[in-house]
Amino acid sequence: MDVGYWWSLLGLVAFFHGMLPREVKEAVNKWFHVLKSYLDPYMRYEIPEFENSSCNELYKTVHLHLNATDMCKVANRVILTRIHNSSRTCSNLAGGESVEDTFEGKKLWWRHSVHKVQGESVRGRGSQEVQERVYTLKIHKRDRDCIIPLYIDHINARAVGYKHQNREMKLYTNSKTSSMYSGGRHMWQSVPFKHPSTFDTLAMEPDSIARIKGDLKSFMEGKDFFERVGRAWKRGYLLYGPPGTGKSSMIAAMANFLKYDVYDLELTQVFSNTELRQLLIQTTNRSIIVIEDIDCSINLSGQRSPKARSRRGKDGDKDPLGSDELEKLKEDETSRITLSGLLNFTDGLWSCCGDERILVFTTNHIEKLDAALLRPGRMDMHIHMSYCTFPAFKILAHNYLMIETHPLFPTVERLLDEGKRKVTPAQVSEILILDKDDPDLVMEKLIAFLQQPEEKLPENSAADESRNSQKKKKKKRKKKEKKRKGKKRGLSCTCEISHKFF
Repeated sequence: MDVGYWWSLLGLVAFFHGMLPREVKEAVNKWFHVLKSYLDPYMRYEIPEFENSSCNELYKTVHLHLNATDMCKVANRVILTRIHNSSRTCSNLAGGESVEDTFEGKKLWWRHSVHKVQGESVRGRGSQEVQERVYTLKIHKRDRDCIIPLYIDHINARAVGYKHQNREMKLYTNSKTSSMYSGGRHMWQSVPFKHPSTFDTLAMEPDSIARIKGDLKSFMEGKDFFERVGRAWKRGYLLYGPPGTGKSSMIAAMANFLKYDVYDLELTQVFSNTELRQLLIQTTNRSIIVIEDIDCSINLSGQRSPKARSRRGKDGDKDPLGSDELEKLKEDETSRITLSGLLNFTDGLWSCCGDERILVFTTNHIEKLDAALLRPGRMDMHIHMSYCTFPAFKILAHNYLMIETHPLFPTVERLLDEGKRKVTPAQVSEILILDKDDPDLVMEKLIAFLQQPEEKLPENSAADESRNSQKKKKKKRKKKEKKRKGKKRGLSCTCEISHKFF
């Protein structure tokens, strides 16, 4: 007996339905629904926007999943929306619209229903009409047990990734004010991160860029791997090279590629290892923690402090500390973090308090860093930001001049390969930007610049000058202190002589 026969029978029963008594009608309705559910091969799951006056997170998940897969584009009516703090327009199914999805070779259908219902009274104004939104998932009964749990996990992962890719990124910094006056609750201050640097605009060897992007992608997808090998889900990068080679642009490109927030940690504003741990705890997952000019922030030469050094000389005699060393010891104990604290920050137990974190250190002088800081596990990948090469120059020429080739390119390549004058990408950029509308003139100026003898650069970089100025200030304070002590000694000596004289 085919299905058509049963539907004909149901239609006949419905015709005589109005002529039956109430008790019979209820019994018929009951059996009618049972028979209908038996004949219907599909199962339906309803996902309302609100459940018991609370927001249903699964409803939002489905909404983001439909946007991530662009399934809404095939619908006849679509509602356009925009996620908070996002520049991307999203689409949502209008009421009554439905779309088809496929998972593990099985077909599923989504339908968005919007109904008007009477809501609760507001401030004595009586009940108001509100909209009730519900997503309905239709799936074949034979498939529900084998794909429903997996499908829910699939749409949840897709929704989380879509939300992460379209959110507003933040740039955080720590300051002395935030750590002193916030009671330890809010030690970071943030602004929107809008840096335009990407790997496509970065002046660097294409092979190096591909290697870095591959390493970052492997890190993002390595949750199961890090759990299996028993390592914290983090990775360290050391960017080293002369000033102007694009270390800060590299950090911005990494953040834009990963869509991670950036925490710019200023170590000169951190006055203890405890405070350093507190700052680490308050960083979020999926973030990049940056310490720029690490060699100028604290003493990382590997030498132990006067307190940790042996107080005895070669012959076993006591080696008392001088006044200068004692003064330096007091300053270190009260106002500076230690190398040990920084190592624990990067690879100690406290470094495991979050997932998907990247630590990036930058330096102009890698030889000044302690070997313990450079080992794998702390700085897993060392990236040398070198002087401008011809492949890097071609990227700059494309970015600034919008040209892929030029008759003077071979001359520029020869001069850069000869290395008569070493130039950084920042120096080349400054020349290209001056006359960006006239590529011929720019190329002539660049060649003239490369043919000039290399200027003698100052021995100290800007960071070194800052450190030297701090040393000069310390010397001045010491001289003032000695003068003050000298005056006191002179006064006491005068008093003693006067006493003896009388």
